[in-house]
Amino acid sequence: MQKITTYLWFDHQAEEAATFYTSLFPGSRIVSVQRYGEAGPGEAQKVMMVEFELAGQRFLALNGGPQFTFTEAISLYVNCESQEEVDELWAKLTEGGEESQCGWLKDRWGLSWQIIPRQLEELLRHPDPGVAQQVMKAMLGMQKIDVNALRAAAGE
Repeated sequence: MQKITTYLWFDHQAEEAATFYTSLFPGSRIVSVQRYGEAGPGEAQKVMMVEFELAGQRFLALNGGPQFTFTEAISLYVNCESQEEVDELWAKLTEGGEESQCGWLKDRWGLSWQIIPRQLEELLRHPDPGVAQQVMKAMLGMQKIDVNALRAAAGE
């Protein structure tokens, strides 16, 4: 069992969200679903918590009610291997959600994600600081990250 687990608070959509998230990443699964009992505090037999894994990383999702919602103060960072992976995840996660800047988006439940190709980090660590700054400037003008545009900004 991992020592630290991300705990996500949903109104009543924990199972729906966990099922969706696990469909996006290979090596993902629903581990368990716990239901409220007669003692509450939720309605008996309704889903209380879902334990799930995304690419081997454990998460807990609680149906805790509408008192708390997600903010950009926390996000899930996805290190993507290719532009195709960026494109696929971006399309699926923004469906019903919203695009933001610099590879950030919110999914339909308001959870923030960063969909970042590994090439961005590589180019930002370019040995020539001028090239790295050109890549940063290009990235700051993007919503979804475009690897070809980043490479063009780097002069590749």
